[in-house]
Amino acid sequence: MRMRALFGLLLAAAMTLAAGAASAHPHVWITATSELLYAADGSITGVRHAWTFDDMFSAYAVQGLESKTKGAFTREELGSLAQTNVESLKEYAYFTFAKADGKKERFQEPVDYFLDYKDTVLTLHFTLPLKNPVKPRQLVLEVFDRSFFIDFQMAKDNPVKLVGAPAGCQMKLDRPSDGSATAQKLNEQTFLNGENSNFGMMFANKITVDCP
Repeated sequence: MRMRALFGLLLAAAMTLAAGAASAHPHVWITATSELLYAADGSITGVRHAWTFDDMFSAYAVQGLESKTKGAFTREELGSLAQTNVESLKEYAYFTFAKADGKKERFQEPVDYFLDYKDTVLTLHFTLPLKNPVKPRQLVLEVFDRSFFIDFQMAKDNPVKLVGAPAGCQMKLDRPSDGSATAQKLNEQTFLNGENSNFGMMFANKITVDCP
């Protein structure tokens, strides 16, 4: 069974596609949902993500994996792969960036993680606990890939949930504008160097929660 991390595969796949010619970003598409988790005292304890990969990358990722049923994989069969993948997220800051009342917050390592495989696509589920629970008047959470190898799109239906939030909290989701035309004019080296190394920030999904 191949135990290479999905997020290691992302870069490998991207550079393969780019070989020999300029290639537009992104190379992998993820449809995401997020849940902000609250404790009984109203403090935010973490965020729970579910990231569904596009069908082409899902097929690439499971190629060579063993399963009892052809074309299907159980959570148990994907367990070791899930572990190696969530461990690799740290290198990318989990593609998740939080500010509480303007102050950057850090996350602990992912917990409660698993992969599932349904309708030929992989979905990675995991929870990111905050290193220190916070109780801000405003929390801003952004999900994006700085290099824009990966395009994160929040799901159309129920993209964000507040789990256990105090009464009166209001949530707003700002989706990124479509910059694909601009992206197609830039080649791989442009993204990896210079002022466009953080190009992905233009495509951040921004979740803002205001509480009384």
